[in-house]
Order: sequence, then C-alpha cells, then structure tokens
Amino acid sequence: MKTITNFIRTATAVALLISPMLSLGQDTTRVEDGVKTRISNLRPYDQSGINVFEAPKEMNAPFDGLKVRFGAGFTQSFQNLKHENTFTIPANELYKMTPGFNTANANLYMDVQLADGIRLNLTSYLSSRHHNETWVKGGYIQFDKLPFKGDIWDMIMSFTTVKIGHMEINYGDQHFRRSDGGGTIYNPFVENYIMDQFATEIGGEVYVRLNSLTGMIGVSNGMIKGNIAELVPTTQDANIHKSPSFYFKGAFDKKLGDDLRLRLAASYYTNNSSGGNTLFGGDRTGSNYFLAMEKIGATTDANAFSGRFNPGFSKEIHAAQLNAFVKASGFELFGTYEFSNGRSKTETDNRDANQYAIEGVYRFGAKEKLFVGARYNKVDARLTGMTTDVSVDRTSFSAGWFLTRNVLLKAEYTDQNYNDFLASDYRNNGKFHGYVVQAVVGF
Repeated sequence: MKTITNFIRTATAVALLISPMLSLGQDTTRVEDGVKTRISNLRPYDQSGINVFEAPKEMNAPFDGLKVRFGAGFTQSFQNLKHENTFTIPANELYKMTPGFNTANANLYMDVQLADGIRLNLTSYLSSRHHNETWVKGGYIQFDKLPFKGDIWDMIMSFTTVKIGHMEINYGDQHFRRSDGGGTIYNPFVENYIMDQFATEIGGEVYVRLNSLTGMIGVSNGMIKGNIAELVPTTQDANIHKSPSFYFKGAFDKKLGDDLRLRLAASYYTNNSSGGNTLFGGDRTGSNYFLAMEKIGATTDANAFSGRFNPGFSKEIHAAQLNAFVKASGFELFGTYEFSNGRSKTETDNRDANQYAIEGVYRFGAKEKLFVGARYNKVDARLTGMTTDVSVDRTSFSAGWFLTRNVLLKAEYTDQNYNDFLASDYRNNGKFHGYVVQAVVGF
C-alpha cells in the first residue's frame, strides 16, 4: 500500500509539473509517418525503436524553439517459475515460490530539444523491484550541432556526435536490446543476459559516422556514482588512486537490399583501478525473474538480480564484446561473444569470465506485430579461490503480440542450469524453469 501511495503521489506531482510545459511541445514542426515529431535524433520508445542501436543522426530537422517531450515505459509481469538445488545446510535452502504477479516497473523519459541539434535526456525510474522510491537513472546532453558559426564547425558536426552526462555507456550492442526497468519493449525476451552488461557512469562519448561505419571513443569515471575519496588500500592492493575507464566501439551497419540488413560491432572496455566498477552489475532496477535461485528469507528488493551472474570485477576489469546482427525480411539473428577478466580489491590475480549468446526472432503479420523467438546463453567463469570454471546456461523461447505500436503482450518459457559449483555453494546443481508473461506499454 505504501508503494502504491508513493507511486500515485509521484504521478500526480509529475502531472502538475509537466502540465504547463506540455504547451511547449504542442508547436510541432514536422510529421513523419503520420506521427508528430518534436525531438530530433531520438530513438523512439515504442515498437519503431526496435533494432535501433546508436541514436539516429539527422542534420536537417527543423528547429523553431525549445520543445519538451515526455514518454514512459510500463511493465507488469505474471510469473510461474520453479527452482531447485542440492543444499547441504539449511541456510542454502531456496525461497518458496508460487505463481503470482510481480511488482510493476515504470520509467519516465523527459527529452528536451534545447537548441538546433542539441538534445537533453533525463530518465527516471518511477517504480522498480530494487527500489520502491522514485529515483533518477541518469541523463545526458547530446550535440549533433554546435552553437558556433563557421563552415568548419558545420563540416565537423555533419559526421560527429558528442554525448556528455551521467548516462548508460555504449559498451556492446546487447544493451540496446535489453530490458531496463519498465522499458522492456525493445527486448523480444523477458530477461536480459545471464552476465548483464549495463552501467551508468559519468563521462563523455564522441561518435564519428561515415556512411555505414560508426566509430566511438568514450571515457568515464568507471563507477556507478560520483566519488572524490581516495581508495582504501588492502593487503592485496595498495593502490589508492582511481583510474578512469576508457572504452571504444566500431560498427558496420548497412542495408544490402530491400529486405536484408547486416550489422557487425566490436567494443572494448578497460579500467586498471576502479573504486567500484559495475559493468556486469550496474542495473539498479533488477531482474525480471523474481526470486529465482534465491535462498530462503530473500526479499525482492535486497535480492534483486535473480538468475544473473556477476563475476565481481570491481577493482580491475578488461572486457571485449563482439556482436553480429542480420535481418532478412521478418527473420533476425543476433549473436554475442564476450571475453573479460578482472579482479576485486581483495585479489591479486585476474580471473576470466566469458559469455556467448545466440538468438533468433521471426517477426510476421501486418507491420511485424507478431513474433516468436529462441535464445541460448551460456557463461563460463572462474570464481575466487577455485581452480576450475563454473558455468551457467539458459535456453529461452518467447512469443509476442503488438496490439498497437505502444502496447505489447509477450511471454517467455525459460530453463536455466548451474554447473560445477562447490557443494557448499547454494547454486550447487541449481536449476529453474517455467514461464513469465509481461504486458508492456512504451511511448
């Protein structure tokens, strides 16, 4: 009841706040596919945003004053999952699950056209599994033009984009297809990868686009929050200085015919001395598998990342991700191979964690409103103190129906297994399977 009350209060406050501002957005300047567009170079939050990776770059969008756009993502799920393990002590017994509805997730998006070619974004989580209160995910300012006069600036910005802020960093292509709180419309499945690559960090990114090629270089603080304190030394690591993270991306994306598109991408991320890196644990909303493979006594908010695997590379991390995407008519194939290594501040040697995933989705019907999909995902990793690797694998099948471009109903059946964990680990011989149904709204 407290959560519902807080949500209603928040929604009322937001409505009162935006009501005088919405008039700024009524003065639209162009129509595209019958839809009024106010903000340029924005990835849509509805079905038309699917398979969009980096935000589009349009130099000729008209501008006649400040524009404000509000959007949202809502997701309500029903879950019927069953799990089991081999536990040797009572504390490793698993949570007693029954079928039921999960806490609804909701996102709020605010996008502002500040000036010609200059856009601002602010994303807030109104309701999520990990936090009951409303809080900000992050935001950034994006420059596709600069407010400087001169042909040289126009020429540079014709192929350059600059993003600065506390934002979701562009490492890999998988984060463009993942579920993010209430924003689940891009994901043809219910849950993200087992080793979920997502982080919001303070920094900047510079993009250069030449025809079908995109290059990006980014630098960030390497942590989920701002921090000006020196690091605390440990017996294993006396380094008290924080290092920035550097990350790079290159992509080839081209339509090879009316019904064929190919995209290849490679990304690299590195940090030698972070104060708390969260590249594989930066999601602050939580998993869409509520309490799957969690121990008895767990709660949905304190144990928010059910079914995922975080290798714990919080001090030093080096990661690379390769992606391939092919869309031929209604069929799309998306693959990921990722290799990474790193350590925490209480370790001296780096460990490896590698992941691969392959998924196929077939979209059909008028405007591809229906789809079916299958995905296989596996992680192999070395845990602290172990001499052999553990592995986690998942097989998922999904189906979905877009009632409109803003409303989606989807369902997933999943089967996940934990292999080679120690007998003392609660994940020993662990597995879960079952289905999750989600109703999604995005606009």
